[in-house]
Amino acid sequence: MENLINETLVFGHKNPDTDAIMSAMVMANLENKLGNNAKAVRLGNINKETEYVFNYLGIERPELIEDIADGQNIILVDHNESTQSVNNLSNAKVQKIVDHHAINFTTSAPLYYRAEPVGCTSTVLYKMYKENDVEISKEIATMMLSAIVSDTLLFKSPTCTTEDKSIAEKLANIAGVDVEVYGTELLKAGTDLSEFTPAEIINIDSKLFEKGGKRFKIAQVNTADLDSIFKDKVYFEAAINDEIKKDNLDLYMFAATDIINSNSKIISLGNDSAVVEKAYGVTLDNNTALLENVVSRKKQMLPGILDNLD
Repeated sequence: MENLINETLVFGHKNPDTDAIMSAMVMANLENKLGNNAKAVRLGNINKETEYVFNYLGIERPELIEDIADGQNIILVDHNESTQSVNNLSNAKVQKIVDHHAINFTTSAPLYYRAEPVGCTSTVLYKMYKENDVEISKEIATMMLSAIVSDTLLFKSPTCTTEDKSIAEKLANIAGVDVEVYGTELLKAGTDLSEFTPAEIINIDSKLFEKGGKRFKIAQVNTADLDSIFKDKVYFEAAINDEIKKDNLDLYMFAATDIINSNSKIISLGNDSAVVEKAYGVTLDNNTALLENVVSRKKQMLPGILDNLD
């Protein structure tokens, strides 16, 4: 057990997306290059978009964990909220956090905290590699590029910065790929939801938030065909209502984001479901609404709910 605790586990948030998985692996690699003993793990299943990267590179997937030992050394990437992290986070020793989200983390012990207002955690990690004079291999470059493409929707998201674009171009050169070609194939892979049930789809990428005693989730999937998802709307509503009961939620918003037209169509359920009307200036029609030019959960969806949830 002592060896396990001395090994630092690196992981992203629950229901991990490509950035959460890739950033954990990239950060663990950096730590090991700097002489530390680190291992990347994951807190959930790998989605099809992320699976595309593993198949492209022909590399192993990180181990799936649910809990950690008391006193375990850990590094958090791509998140800092306890509701999105490992179950017994409070019993761990958080050594570092590298993130690009709003800060909602407290600790009784000092730690290294790096958060920047960019579109992707891997953008920050690229700079950390450069600052520490650690070489970026073709494999690591592909991982970081994949994360940036995913989080910025191939630079279409309002979260995307000039740094994200510039660093993505440098990573593409190292990886030896065309950003547009590789990025398009990556995003297309993530839109194939044919093998998933509605209950599985809403849990591919859902995040739990809390404000003033209210608990809510925002789930998001990418698609190239909104109609193909919403034809099964009644089954999605049943799955969402099950989640509301299971997790005692006040609001559950499921967003299907059209990567072609850069819009999102939502289903909003729960006692506070109508908060989305104030948040986005829309009217729910049979629990649904179209959010035009809204693609980012972090920058466009979440702030509106936080500002209007009483």
